[in-house]
Amino acid sequence: MDEQALLGLNPNADSDFRQRALAYFEQLKISPDAWQVCAEALAQKTHSDDHIKFFCFQVLEHQVKYKYSELSTAQQQLIRETLLSWLQAQMLNPQPEKTFIRNKAAQVFALLFVTEYLTKWPKFFFDILSVVDLNPRGVDLYLRILMAIDSELVDRDVVHTSEAIVLVMYCSVSSLTSSLYSRGTALIEPYPKEARRNTLIKDTMREQCIPNLVESWYQILHNYQYTNSEVLCQCLEVVGAYVSWIDLSLIANDRFINMLLSHMSVEVLREEACDCLFEIVNKGMDPVEKMKLVESLCQVLQTAGFFSIDQEEDLDFVARFSKLVNGMGQSLIVSWTKLIKNGAVKNAQEALEAIETKVPLMLQLLVHEDDDISSNIIGFCYDYLHILKQAIMLAVMKKLTYDEEYNFENEGEDEAMFVEYRKQLKLLLDRLAQVSPELVLASVRRVLSATLQNWQTTRFMEVEVAVRLLYMLAEALPVSHGAHFSGDVSKASALQDMMRTLVTSGVSSYQHTSVTLEFFETVVRYEKFFTVEPQHIPCVLMAFLDHRGLWHSSAKVRSRTAYLFSRFVKSLNKQMNPFIEDILNRIQDLLTLSPPENGYQALLSSDDQLFIYEAAGALIVSSDYPAENKRALMKDLLTPLMERFKVLLEKLMMAQDEERQASLADSLSHAVGFASRTSKAFSNKQTVKQCGCSEVYLDCLQTFLPALSCPVQKDTLRSGVRTFLHRMIICLEEEIQVSPFLQQMFMPLLHAIFEVLLRPAEDNDQSAALEKQMLRRSYFAFLQTVTGSGMSEVIANQGAENVERVLVTVIQGAVEYPDPIAQKTCFIILSKLVELWGGKDGPVGFADFVYKHIVPACFLAPLKQTFDLADAQTVLALSECAVTLKTIHLKRGPECVQYLQQEYLPSLQVAPEIIQEFCQALQQPDAKVFKNYLKVFFQRAKP
Repeated sequence: MDEQALLGLNPNADSDFRQRALAYFEQLKISPDAWQVCAEALAQKTHSDDHIKFFCFQVLEHQVKYKYSELSTAQQQLIRETLLSWLQAQMLNPQPEKTFIRNKAAQVFALLFVTEYLTKWPKFFFDILSVVDLNPRGVDLYLRILMAIDSELVDRDVVHTSEAIVLVMYCSVSSLTSSLYSRGTALIEPYPKEARRNTLIKDTMREQCIPNLVESWYQILHNYQYTNSEVLCQCLEVVGAYVSWIDLSLIANDRFINMLLSHMSVEVLREEACDCLFEIVNKGMDPVEKMKLVESLCQVLQTAGFFSIDQEEDLDFVARFSKLVNGMGQSLIVSWTKLIKNGAVKNAQEALEAIETKVPLMLQLLVHEDDDISSNIIGFCYDYLHILKQAIMLAVMKKLTYDEEYNFENEGEDEAMFVEYRKQLKLLLDRLAQVSPELVLASVRRVLSATLQNWQTTRFMEVEVAVRLLYMLAEALPVSHGAHFSGDVSKASALQDMMRTLVTSGVSSYQHTSVTLEFFETVVRYEKFFTVEPQHIPCVLMAFLDHRGLWHSSAKVRSRTAYLFSRFVKSLNKQMNPFIEDILNRIQDLLTLSPPENGYQALLSSDDQLFIYEAAGALIVSSDYPAENKRALMKDLLTPLMERFKVLLEKLMMAQDEERQASLADSLSHAVGFASRTSKAFSNKQTVKQCGCSEVYLDCLQTFLPALSCPVQKDTLRSGVRTFLHRMIICLEEEIQVSPFLQQMFMPLLHAIFEVLLRPAEDNDQSAALEKQMLRRSYFAFLQTVTGSGMSEVIANQGAENVERVLVTVIQGAVEYPDPIAQKTCFIILSKLVELWGGKDGPVGFADFVYKHIVPACFLAPLKQTFDLADAQTVLALSECAVTLKTIHLKRGPECVQYLQQEYLPSLQVAPEIIQEFCQALQQPDAKVFKNYLKVFFQRAKP
């Protein structure tokens, strides 16, 4: 083995050694016999270094997983003997191997097992057991192998596929080892073939060896019950994992159950024993037999005192026990459901009685002071809601209530846990509302009405929870978005009455932040109420705009209210027209760019001010005012910002102290951010023009641009200006292009766009995905305008590296994103660049780029499954793709045809006669002929 390369596996190795180790691993993967070197190293204990041993197992794992069928019978036998020899050696080692090595070895054993058990190694388990006997180290490895096999065959958390590369990373090694061990491809769904194999293996195991394995588990549990709690816990985990697919009678019998129950009384074993019993209870079986099993367990547990929850101090165990009770309750309900369906009335009645006897214990666990314990029983509650509706509703309202010790000013871990627990309770309320929406609606209405009648003399936690319940109804009641005040008349009437009570009761003046915040959260959540009863808007606006909201004494309330206020006025923009000037006047003091000196503390942070500026911009743009008035209001809004910006920039240019420079730069950056935020109200440049606001934003642009020349705090200032330019591209487009700074700002502007596009987003965040799509389109439209307006030198003069990066983004836009509008624009850009630069006198290297990237893009994009030739926009994109190919042929002549004939199209496995046909169509003088041909070409090429 390459000893120098192996040095790179050490966590402290430098980057060169790490890279060499990575390259060496890749070399060994493709080598036909390198695995034998690793096998020999393991068998003969050549290396003592843990990372090298792990590395050797990695190579063996790759061989077994992907190249095993290529080995001869003798070589396969060698791998089996190597693993057994290594296992035998562990019995004699003075020190056990590290955990990550044992886990990796278990994985390799498991892979070899699923490969050979049905054919060449039917005595796999017997061979393993003969080696490990009852040696504690051997038992440890045996149990790890069993868990690894279960993961391969059953574990639903593991995606099984013959093409997936899943290399396990362990946390104690260096970033090199992490990179080496975590390399892989995207996982895909399991093949039916593999599923059939797994089923056959389990069937064969049940016939041939499961009773022997179960006996070995019993012996382990019996022999180590007083000497090795770690092994016992491992064994209990194995039993719990395998019980789901083996004969339950092998486990659910007196000797096993009695032993498990005895373990329930041992402190270090009780949690694992509880989990094992849970898996047994969850085993699918005949409903009458399941009922008998659960009742038998309950009787023994109750006799042993486990039902005395209040006397148990070990809350972790109670949490596990709560999960077990939840499983027993749900199992009984499943049995009852099956028996009812089958018409077994007598047995169903017995099941119902068994369920009812668990109710006191279930409720005891539900209201337990520990939220983890309570949350573990919620599943049972969900299934029992048709019996417990009233009881659960009362419990939820009780447990939602804050206690006196909750610290609202300095929320710590306990408070965070309670917030999470509230989320669990909210889910319970949602399910209850699905089962009985009338009950939930009536209960909340009763509580809210009674509480708000006397809110002045009621404790804050009771007022808060009453309003909170109204807030939670919005998601609990099954209606389409925003339709709470239409559709079902009785429901709409009840909600309307509750909202009317809320906004007219005066409870917004309650002197506790939790109540104040809940009030504002609720009026914003039910903003559609104010379209039905707009007469209540003024009183709610005043609450936002006085000491109850934006001028509240609590910074926390002011901050949250700023966001909620922005949402409120934007969602009700049509109803805001009568109040716009009054609102703008009242928020004027909140729009001040906070000076960084004299210890001045602004009411709102800069982040909070963003929402106020956004709200102000939305109010102006959505108003019914003529364009002249809108322009005047927008100018009044942004002029103080520009003036303050000039003053602060001048101070920054003269400042000497680095701390003061940083403070001033932050303020300048915030000013640019505020102006950017007001532009959020514009959907496109036409709206900007319609409002007459283009001039105002161009003034802002000219005001902010000098900051780019500031010699200090460049990163902070340029980041802010780039953000503003990004917004202006969308809003102003051609007004920016004619400006003289485009040459200088081209790459900073693109970097700002790239930063936004590369920012990760949640998979289900559709609004973020749509925003990125629109930004990507705007970016490509900008490049199209630059290349099509005689300004291609702006791109050409950015330096070779930057030019290539820009061109690559256009290639990606043409090929990788399933957006035909953007793809069409990208092909227009490419054809224009080929027209400008594709001749013999074009920029150095562009001709190579044409053949390496542009030509392949013209084929790869239409061959994508997402390229729908039945879609009109996609057909337009294909038409521009044809123009690009025609332009390449026009500029490069026979050289292009020769490349397609002799190199590129053959690489796509295109038949010679089709290649000839394609090239003839390309050389047709009529572009329309080639466009029509290209569509037919790809229709035939796609499956």
